[in-house]
Amino acid sequence: MGILQSLRLRLRRQRCHARAWRKSRELRPVKDRTKQIHRGDILVFCTFRNEGVRLPFFLKYYRDLGVDHFIMVDNDSSDGGRDYLAGQPDVSLWTTAHSYKAARYGLDWLTYLQRRYGHGHWTLVVDPDEFFVFPYCDTRPIRALTDWLDASAIRSFGAMLLDMYPKGPISAQPYAAGTDPFQIACWFDPGNYTITRNWQYGNLWIQGGPRARTFFADTPAKAPALNKIPLVKWHRRYAYISSTHMLLPRGLNRVYEEWGGEKTSGILLHAKFLDTFSAKAAEELERGQHYAASAEYRAYHEGLNSNPDFWSKWSERYINWRQLEILGLMSKGNWA
Repeated sequence: MGILQSLRLRLRRQRCHARAWRKSRELRPVKDRTKQIHRGDILVFCTFRNEGVRLPFFLKYYRDLGVDHFIMVDNDSSDGGRDYLAGQPDVSLWTTAHSYKAARYGLDWLTYLQRRYGHGHWTLVVDPDEFFVFPYCDTRPIRALTDWLDASAIRSFGAMLLDMYPKGPISAQPYAAGTDPFQIACWFDPGNYTITRNWQYGNLWIQGGPRARTFFADTPAKAPALNKIPLVKWHRRYAYISSTHMLLPRGLNRVYEEWGGEKTSGILLHAKFLDTFSAKAAEELERGQHYAASAEYRAYHEGLNSNPDFWSKWSERYINWRQLEILGLMSKGNWA
């Protein structure tokens, strides 16, 4: 990469930090418990809106993994989720009624909070419907992974977003708060994925799965990206550029082996497709706060009119992380 390109990327990162500082004035603290954060704590950062039904299991899942503290941004929820989180002893909560889109789809808010509270910590940036799976997660806490990453001088950890879905129409089985969503959405596509490389930023671009074949069959290039880098040993000079798909400095995006072999990686189980999804898609389409004039949610809204069944004869029922490794969707690499 040339000097001019390096300077451009550095300027872009600096602009992200400047935007985050300006947008921080849009945040109002609800419960600031960040004084409880200790050196070495593992932190979750998350933005949400009207996800109250998901929050109890979300917190339980990540607490069970070994997360120490949650830093959450509520974007003007009206379903009681903000009040629920305010009462949780390991949650620091901010709220804002400002535009999600104008804040780089929430990244400006999180960048400010990560710079202020995440520096020197392993930080996990996820949505309320994303559940991190890593090698040996059934027997080892997340700190075992981050300790190994520290010992290996690895600063970032990649995970593919794996869309999970039920068998039958998604509206057929109601989801109850606090229950495991994967008791309902327990199926996934074992194949049907494409991978390309983004040469400017050095990250991989993954597309496919049930959303591509159901909602974007005629325009697969417009299907949502499934590549994520959710776990990073944060430094205040870092910045996410596009959701958690890529970061700057660009070296953080090399979460794969370039010369053969496999690098340790994980999965984000994506519990988007529950019975709550139709109402959520309609709400987000009306708000118009998502990327590309909410084209993704427009496709969802139109496709959901037929109450689709994502299941096919090629669908596979989820068992555990070892199954995902056998299928080549994640890897334990050289972590034994």
